[in-house]
Amino acid sequence: MYHACKPSLPQLRVWAPRAQRVDLVTRLDRQLMLPQDNGWWQAEESPGHGEDYSFLVDGEGPFPDPRSPWQPGGIEGQSRRLDHRRFEWSDQGFQPVPLSSAVIYELHVGTFSPEGTFKGVMHRLDHLVELGVSHVELMPVAEFSGSRGWGYDGVNLYAPHHVYGHPEELKELVNACHSRGLGVILDVVYNHLGPRGNYLPRFGPYFTDRYRTPWGDAVNLDGAYSDDVRRFFIENALMWLRDYHFDGLRLDAVHALYDFSARHFLEELAWEVKELEAGLGRHLVLIAESDLNDPRVIRPFQAGGYGMHAQWNEDFHHALHAALTGESQGYYADFGDLAHLAKALEKGFVYDGIYSQFRRRRHGRPAPDICGHRYVGCLQNHDQVGNRARGERSSQLLTQGQLKMGAALVLTSPFIPMLFQGEEWGARTPFLYFTAHEDAGLAREVFHGRLAEFKGFGWDPGDIPDPQDPETFVRSRLDRQELSQDRHAEILNWYKQLIRLRREYPELTSGRPEQVRVEFHEEKRWLIMRRGPLCVACNFSPAQQTVPLGGQATNLHIVLASQADAALYGWDLFLPGHCVAVLCCRLN
Repeated sequence: MYHACKPSLPQLRVWAPRAQRVDLVTRLDRQLMLPQDNGWWQAEESPGHGEDYSFLVDGEGPFPDPRSPWQPGGIEGQSRRLDHRRFEWSDQGFQPVPLSSAVIYELHVGTFSPEGTFKGVMHRLDHLVELGVSHVELMPVAEFSGSRGWGYDGVNLYAPHHVYGHPEELKELVNACHSRGLGVILDVVYNHLGPRGNYLPRFGPYFTDRYRTPWGDAVNLDGAYSDDVRRFFIENALMWLRDYHFDGLRLDAVHALYDFSARHFLEELAWEVKELEAGLGRHLVLIAESDLNDPRVIRPFQAGGYGMHAQWNEDFHHALHAALTGESQGYYADFGDLAHLAKALEKGFVYDGIYSQFRRRRHGRPAPDICGHRYVGCLQNHDQVGNRARGERSSQLLTQGQLKMGAALVLTSPFIPMLFQGEEWGARTPFLYFTAHEDAGLAREVFHGRLAEFKGFGWDPGDIPDPQDPETFVRSRLDRQELSQDRHAEILNWYKQLIRLRREYPELTSGRPEQVRVEFHEEKRWLIMRRGPLCVACNFSPAQQTVPLGGQATNLHIVLASQADAALYGWDLFLPGHCVAVLCCRLN
């Protein structure tokens, strides 16, 4: 699917403000590049589509292009030119459903299919359509070190990972999603680059030692030369949305983007995306991962916010996980009561300026006016599964009944629900942290770093698989043969029913916080969430019990229950242990 004839590509340019000389190296020759304004260098003659090249900076190198669109040989190889205009799209007029009615499905390209490629994902899209999700969210695909990894240590941010496939194969995947009515969101990482193959410092001051992140020096977003550094990341975001037709981006750990300039990087990015959206005539979204519990991240510009459309709600995940599992290690020490879960459902943030035992300080800020559509809620995601010592999924920690309760609360919540690959059938395969670093010293450092990270959770270091072991990666691959087993088919059917229920009742897609009412009994461990005519009743106790509904409605009937023996007795609801029932109540 390619256009046969297009105008030639523009001349190559590269930003190297402190360099005295920059050379363009191709298969045939080496040429001195010409200095331009503001530290830019331009070639007089540039290679065409499909031709390889690299740069020498003051005689050092050769280095890949910081904006390389294609790294067929990996992070240490030459860059290859790519003409994005050659691909012929067939998605004209496609618009994804709005986030307010979305159900997102997060997946990792390398483990979602046996092939571990873009094509492997494309061949299994029918399953996602039948499930009923609206958006696919790809974990990072930018070129990273080795053949295996999560993608959060990318170094060639403009180039899709060559092991996953050709850049045009990524476009084919997005095009195929659109043809099936699925929007596509890409996870991008702008707070750091990977430790291996990061040659940006050879070109310019992309990083600063004025701030430190968990990964080292911070990206230079507000110091000298930061204008062009900001443009590097903003133009990367625009490229994915424009040239690969992604419908949105998920921004990793924005709390590690240190920027004290008058206009925060996130706000500038959001404005640029808004301008691109107007030019393209396509709806585009930005979803942040933030540990700040600061509503400014998701407030609109007009209210002094950064303009992100939504953010992951970690408080909701932690409150739900702790209520179901009883875990209290690490940050789960701040959760566990049904009161925490009730507050998350009604107010979004649990820690909204109150004291956090885990942090040993007050955390967050109230956000009473924030719509539920500004939060993404989940039972599982790559972090909360993969950053466990043994990579256990909820299906390995919970009973079948508890698993159904967790799914029900996510998919009937006022938030944008998100599922993690395999969750919909209760996959038993773990999702572990895996790498394939060629540098043995770096591999050891990464492994020991994770051991230190796990100390706060009290996990035995002997339980942690070696990320470098190929078997760690293989074990993390989804096993679709599980779908032939009754227990997994039962969970899949439950997820399909919940997604269908969310579509049928508009009250479930309402994000208005004042329309969510939660009642609970801490000692008896039951919780009721009311949303319009629907009442979601959960028995967190392993013992059966009767839950009082109150005489507020008539014509009650159960529209969905996780166990068949849930039953109504007047204004009381009988629930077996670890059971959820969704009732329809016609108000007087």
